[in-house]
Amino acid sequence: MRIWLDGALRDIDAARVSVLDHGLTVGDGVFETIKVSGGVSFAMTRHLERLARSARGLDLPEPDLDEVRRACHEVVAANPVSYGRLRITYTGGLSPLGSDRGTAPATLVVALGETARRADTTAVVTVPWTRNERGAIAGLKTTSYAENVVALARAHEHGATEAMLANTVGQLCEGTGSNVFVVLDGELHTPPLASGCLAGITRALVADWAGATETDLPLDVLERADEVFLTSSLRDVQAVHRVDDRELSGAPGPVTAKAMRIFEERSAADPDPR
Repeated sequence: MRIWLDGALRDIDAARVSVLDHGLTVGDGVFETIKVSGGVSFAMTRHLERLARSARGLDLPEPDLDEVRRACHEVVAANPVSYGRLRITYTGGLSPLGSDRGTAPATLVVALGETARRADTTAVVTVPWTRNERGAIAGLKTTSYAENVVALARAHEHGATEAMLANTVGQLCEGTGSNVFVVLDGELHTPPLASGCLAGITRALVADWAGATETDLPLDVLERADEVFLTSSLRDVQAVHRVDDRELSGAPGPVTAKAMRIFEERSAADPDPR
């Protein structure tokens, strides 16, 4: 495997980041995950724009998006995979111990790993922890992922692949690494960004292409929704067949199946939708 680190491709054994990098010591960084299929990266422009927004939200130096794009292309070319996860990580760089940043340049790492395609349906569980929709990093895709690690481990303990979280006022927010859509009386809904959820790339495309409405929803909507599905860069559109102990028979339902078909067709026709 060859990895881009701070300006050049390097063999994985030679790619080294300081143990005092602020991304390691305090999680001071942002990242993006991009789907790569047959050597083609999906929605690269949208992902890079969100990387820059997240960096500004953390007050990190503005990333050079031309360099990041070039790094992504070189990593994909150097690591042929049929289906993979392209990971861009951008951190506060070498810093003193503690929360204060140093004066060193930011660290940029781009890596690609092969992965399996998602199943058409999956199970999710709700967890008791909340997203803070009023927090300093609400809506930013940061490397501070410990909460997601804990919640996802709970999901795996219950035979699920995702954990669903409410925000501090009990509204449905998102999964640990996905956005959520529900169908009520034939209408497609998804939580608004004000709920604290991430502005998912796939979420935005599906909402536009399939005609979803942003709606404040209580967490218990998952107990009565006709259909539920998840979106993310690697899930695309994935139907949910079980929420906690509730089975949703016939998943994917008709609205979900239509969203899956539309996304597959339109993403194949335009790998970099603007």
